[in-house]
Amino acid sequence: MSLFKKFTKIFGGDAKPASKPTSPQPPQGTAVTAQLNHKLMPIDRGDRYEDPLNDELTKHGFGETDGGGTMMSKTKEIEFIDVEMYLTQPEKSIPFVIERLESYGAPKGSKLIVRDGDKRTEIPFGKAEGIGVYLDGNNLPDEVYKTCDINVVIAELNKLVQGHGSFQCYWQGPTETALYIYGDDAELMKKLIEPYLAMYPLCKGARVVTIAPRPPA
Repeated sequence: MSLFKKFTKIFGGDAKPASKPTSPQPPQGTAVTAQLNHKLMPIDRGDRYEDPLNDELTKHGFGETDGGGTMMSKTKEIEFIDVEMYLTQPEKSIPFVIERLESYGAPKGSKLIVRDGDKRTEIPFGKAEGIGVYLDGNNLPDEVYKTCDINVVIAELNKLVQGHGSFQCYWQGPTETALYIYGDDAELMKKLIEPYLAMYPLCKGARVVTIAPRPPA
């Protein structure tokens, strides 16, 4: 049973006159990928990471971003996201990129992948911690799904972790719906929301998992 209502976002803009196609210039600089341990939708990825980072890189003459991607599991849950970029002055731009991404909220378990010819270097980074609250989407009484509102859950969790974190995204799978919360201390956020999860009917049997830092394999 779906816990979320379906929302549609329509984008529009002014029509522009056609122009002659131009040949794109090949990217310059060192190829770098920021693999972010952050479960975000593509639009959120662009707003939080790609767009502001590109502005900062071009402003300082350190290069530019070159798109991004999303890695999903077999159940279509987001595992991680990435941002591609080409950097000049890598001795300066690489520390700059890490500092910027952490300031945007990059979680622990993220890494910067630097490619220099056949050489590949991975640099771990990230400061935020995160938890996933997995709600049972199938096995609760029908009356619970009819009378409870997941938006109420999100609002209450946000209130409970205020000052330490915030709800940032969700995933709806075949049997569960996950709410992703990121902040400064995963264990503290778990404790703050525990009483509410035990009380609200829609949260009965919910699983709470640390997603940043990643649990040991």
